[in-house]
Amino acid sequence: MNILLTGGTGLIGSYFIKKYSSQHTVTVTSRAPDKARRQLGGAVTVVKSVDEINNISAFDAVINLQGAGIADKRWSAQRKQRLQNSRWQVTEKLAEMIAAADKKPLFVSGSAIGYYGPRDAEPVNEEGTPKQRDFAVELCQQWEQKALAVSEQTRVVVLRTGVVLSAQGGALAKMILPYKMGLGGPLGNGTQMMSWIHIDDMVRAIEYILQHDTIQGPVNMTAPGPVTNKAFSRTLASVLKRPHIFKVPAVVLKTAMGEMSSMLLEGQAVVPDKLRNHGFEFNYPTIRAALKDVT
Repeated sequence: MNILLTGGTGLIGSYFIKKYSSQHTVTVTSRAPDKARRQLGGAVTVVKSVDEINNISAFDAVINLQGAGIADKRWSAQRKQRLQNSRWQVTEKLAEMIAAADKKPLFVSGSAIGYYGPRDAEPVNEEGTPKQRDFAVELCQQWEQKALAVSEQTRVVVLRTGVVLSAQGGALAKMILPYKMGLGGPLGNGTQMMSWIHIDDMVRAIEYILQHDTIQGPVNMTAPGPVTNKAFSRTLASVLKRPHIFKVPAVVLKTAMGEMSSMLLEGQAVVPDKLRNHGFEFNYPTIRAALKDVT
């Protein structure tokens, strides 16, 4: 396929390019084109923004992964606006370009399991709806709506992505240091659910979606085995052969992180029913197998 990829220098985009650039022709958008070319190599074409794309009909698929890091900084009002704008504006722009195109490419656009809001341990599939509303719910709902605006004109898939586990950065890099220092343990009471996916399964699932025309709408990009934070923590400590005796009180996280602490203290047990029903098989279905590989 000829693919336009936004967010190509991020964790998921760069891994997808590394794994599949020999099978596809990929054009990446980046505000720092020279840096992106050095990072991604000569296998891709780099443009500064989607505004440089004169004919989106030339692409078979658009994969939209652009967005500022959700957990990179405390959620001030200014930061929230940045998180929204970095996702909503490019998604809306791409949808408008696709709507105006003679030949409309497949549109695969990012989202997150924050769509479902804080929940208990009951598994939730793509049919689930939020039980509570918070910033993440609003962020994801608007993000998805802007992509799905062209769903009657072309195939649209929104990727409700969980915690992506990778050896090359992302959430795990921030989690792992306390364990290496022997200070690992659960967050809060540890009963909140964590829905995760190995980076290799993540990009394999994106490739699978590209190749299977019957997959459309929301897709949960999570492994089939969500776990409690306590189980995740205990498994990570075991894999690293480090202690699991410390606990980070909820009040400490709330004081340090403010509203953003909800991402760590509340969760969802998200299951990938749509992928499994369409025949996708996970290479890393269990948290122990995934953590052993990425650590």
